[in-house]
Amino acid sequence: MNELYHHISETVSTNVLMKEMLRKSPLPEGFVVHTDFQHQGKGQGNNQWESAKGKNLLFSLLLRPHHIAIEDQFIISQIVSLGIIDVLRNLHPDHETAFCVKWPNDIYWKNKKLGGILIENTLQGRIINASVIGIGLNINQTTFTSDAPNPVSLKQITGKEYPIDLILEAITGNILHYYVEVSPELVRKQYMENLYRKTGYHSYRIDEKSFSAKIIDIEKDGRLMLEDVNGDMTGYYFKEIEFLP
Repeated sequence: MNELYHHISETVSTNVLMKEMLRKSPLPEGFVVHTDFQHQGKGQGNNQWESAKGKNLLFSLLLRPHHIAIEDQFIISQIVSLGIIDVLRNLHPDHETAFCVKWPNDIYWKNKKLGGILIENTLQGRIINASVIGIGLNINQTTFTSDAPNPVSLKQITGKEYPIDLILEAITGNILHYYVEVSPELVRKQYMENLYRKTGYHSYRIDEKSFSAKIIDIEKDGRLMLEDVNGDMTGYYFKEIEFLP
């Protein structure tokens, strides 16, 4: 068995299992926990992640980004997002422009959600000691029963069945490529180029107020910078603003 790979048929969640394993032993960077089914798969905040058993890609990847300053930790999210997007585009170059990253790190196909990322960092002083990166990607599921508004899978997009293990290998390898070999400046540039709603005015909501704005920038700490139709620019952190259809 690959010493960097642990498969389990089902678990509470791969992030929970990875953190339990970390408490027992110092796992190496690049370690992967992969499962066929999660009982309590989580998205951001309190959101649940729906996935039929054996149909989708569910895994966690361990990084030890000691070289990344705490205030710059959003770069991890950008690295992971790009690592996934590249693989999807290589699988389907005819859909190249349809795959994108919805800020901060949802994986989208057109206006539908294909995958999500949950990053949990453990700090030690001023160092990010460990980064447990949970990834859920809809691969072969064709029916979704939760109240999630816009799920989609690769099979729904193309009608094809996909080998989940091969996609796992490609995505982990590509994330590590961005992590090791690509400069932070280039990562940030490519993230902006692959952003959902990267051009033009779109609808957003804060509390009960809706407005139209365009994306100007994503700051190093992950703050989304929007400019409204009056030319006023405001920054928002995750959960402070809602994207409207």
